[in-house]
Amino acid sequence: MNAFGVPALETLICELTKLPGIGRKTAQRLAVFILKSDAEYAGSLAKAIQRLKNETRLCKQCFNIAEQELCAICLDKRRDSSKICVVEDIVDIMAIEGSNEYRGLYHILGGVISPLSGVNPDDLHINELVNRVKTQKVDEILLALNQSTEGEATMIYISKLLKETGVHITRIASGVPIGSHLEFIDPATIGRAILARRDL
Repeated sequence: MNAFGVPALETLICELTKLPGIGRKTAQRLAVFILKSDAEYAGSLAKAIQRLKNETRLCKQCFNIAEQELCAICLDKRRDSSKICVVEDIVDIMAIEGSNEYRGLYHILGGVISPLSGVNPDDLHINELVNRVKTQKVDEILLALNQSTEGEATMIYISKLLKETGVHITRIASGVPIGSHLEFIDPATIGRAILARRDL
């Protein structure tokens, strides 16, 4: 029980702490803000969350967020379908799109290989990526994974799997600091890294 002795407030705080990057103190501030807001705002927030859950799904091709079977990027005929940028999560697509330097398609793995965390290749969308390369006209695979030990291992694993396909495999330039996450890097730096991508 929190200091206020209000179970409903404690329940909200506990739910908010489950969000990534939200510690207990931040959750408390958010919960009190929602409490002090008018009922209309609280209702709008709740409806927005429900709408997101009810009206969206994952794209059946790239696993981005979508309202239909395919996401808006996969449906966009102006995109270069011969290039696929491989990322860990949806937030990475948002970061790359903000750079305005990439006009190809995407493929979300859903994480990186990390045996210590119990994440194996079969837990990710790697097989679906290989299938896309084999069944679609793909000239380049751009690996834009976070530059961590796990990210590096995953890029090496994917490059070995795709070696026999003959597809050109590149990676974003090292202008992105090691250990950093794409979602927290400014768009200009990401743009330069995309333009300076190199072979893997």
